[in-house]
Amino acid sequence: MSAEALAKSFLDYAATKLRDHFAQIRRCTSLLGEEQAWLRPNASSNSTANLLLHLAGNVRQWIVGGIGGRPVERDRQAEFDRDGGATRQELIAALGSVVDEACAVLAGMDGADLLRHYRIQAYDVTGIAAVMHVVEHFSFHTGQIVTATKWLLDVDLSLYDEHGHRRDGRAEDIP
Repeated sequence: MSAEALAKSFLDYAATKLRDHFAQIRRCTSLLGEEQAWLRPNASSNSTANLLLHLAGNVRQWIVGGIGGRPVERDRQAEFDRDGGATRQELIAALGSVVDEACAVLAGMDGADLLRHYRIQAYDVTGIAAVMHVVEHFSFHTGQIVTATKWLLDVDLSLYDEHGHRRDGRAEDIP
């Protein structure tokens, strides 16, 4: 496999994982009521809604702005401080839009972009480090949202059946 084919494969997989995680977040958020979406279990925890705001800010800053070069204004602390003012549907739509923008940036990247250095949130990182950071970060908070939804609603949200096969019908070749 050539270096460019490897870069393309990595970028395609990163976009697939962002979309997968977003689908799971959308699924969970659609099950919650408005109050449940903004519920903080304690002062040290964030609500699902806060995590949606935070993920949108992070993806916008790191991929859309940091790699894509688009201007981004972000008040990171405000993502955690909010306690209402937007519906679940508005938050999901906003996050979905940012994920779409980020996937478009990823689709336009090549191997040289993955090796290039970017200054993002006071860090000097390569493109590959920025992409990995976002996918990992998105995955981490997706798990928190799934867990919160399970605790609140006592529902099975597994993507896989008892044999380890995907329940969403997506191809078996991508875990």
